[in-house]
Amino acid sequence: MALMQPVTKWLLIILSVVLFSGCGTPWATVPNRAGEPVMLLGHDPVAYFTESKPVKGSAQHKLVMFQRTYHFATARNRFDFIADPAKYEPQYGGFCAHGAAFGRKLGSDPTRWQIVDGRLFIFGSTADQAAWSLDPAWHIAHADPIWQDIQDEGWRSATLTATLNKVPHHKPMTHARAEWEKRHPDQPWPADETGWRDWFKPPGWRAAEGVGQPALGYPE
Repeated sequence: MALMQPVTKWLLIILSVVLFSGCGTPWATVPNRAGEPVMLLGHDPVAYFTESKPVKGSAQHKLVMFQRTYHFATARNRFDFIADPAKYEPQYGGFCAHGAAFGRKLGSDPTRWQIVDGRLFIFGSTADQAAWSLDPAWHIAHADPIWQDIQDEGWRSATLTATLNKVPHHKPMTHARAEWEKRHPDQPWPADETGWRDWFKPPGWRAAEGVGQPALGYPE
């Protein structure tokens, strides 16, 4: 009974956040000063493919889409994106690819990324990326069908559902950490795992505010 009390209290807090703060946006967006829902903290989605690194975009080269806005570093990148958005948009709405495998829409750090089979995957933290890297194919195989069911759902609502009703293939982060330490005994496990504050702040807040890394800032 004593063990259940803190768990119940934690879930009630999260439920309160959902009820009073809203269900969240269906995409991993952060509002800029103008209130536009910006993806990737303003980073250029095309640059991951052309320059193999995160590149900050500019509002001068922006593209407004349904429920999301992208910033591009150049007019050419914007043109290429318009020609084939499915090629360049991040998978799972820009939310963490590790969490997506379990039905969670939580976390989005544009500096934590990987391209696999021509698809751009974003992660919520270094720990999430490390866990995903243990078996990318497994994560993708589970995340793809789940995303079809939750893609239009707000991120708080979807993540609350996934927290209360875990998928049959759910694996706790402790499992990933144990496997990581077994495979990489000389490499420490990343310390920036997601936590309770992720429920209260917009996707990408860790990277924007500099949790465990230089602050990227919020999009303008």
